Amino acid sequence: MITDEELVQKAIEAMSFAYAPYSNYYVGAALLTDEDEVYTGCNVENASFSPTNCAERTAVFKAVSEGKRKFKAIAIVGGKKGVMEGMFPPCGVCRQVLREFCDTDLKVLLGKPDGYMETTLGDLLPYSFSPADLK
Repeated sequence: MITDEELVQKAIEAMSFAYAPYSNYYVGAALLTDEDEVYTGCNVENASFSPTNCAERTAVFKAVSEGKRKFKAIAIVGGKKGVMEGMFPPCGVCRQVLREFCDTDLKVLLGKPDGYMETTLGDLLPYSFSPADLK
């Protein structure tokens, strides 16, 4: 059984592997499983913008990281300089991440200046691939 102090030490060790040439903020993590296994990680920066994480995935990952696995709806809005304009449907990667945790009947609300449009994940991602396809 690993102690709290040992887990903290593992995180400190992981921090030394961080790749943070831009912010110079190094971060380490140590994740303890229910079987007393430790998984470590560190931050990895990138000069390119493409490794960016979208708002939808950030919301999903935050919820999942807090133990949430079931969802009823998601609302998505966007626009230049914080002013809502047009609709901003989720990108393909975000649709697939949503599908990992949600059924095709997930309600998706796409904000627009005069209200919103309601659709479903199934409408946005027809013929989707889900965890059930691997059984």
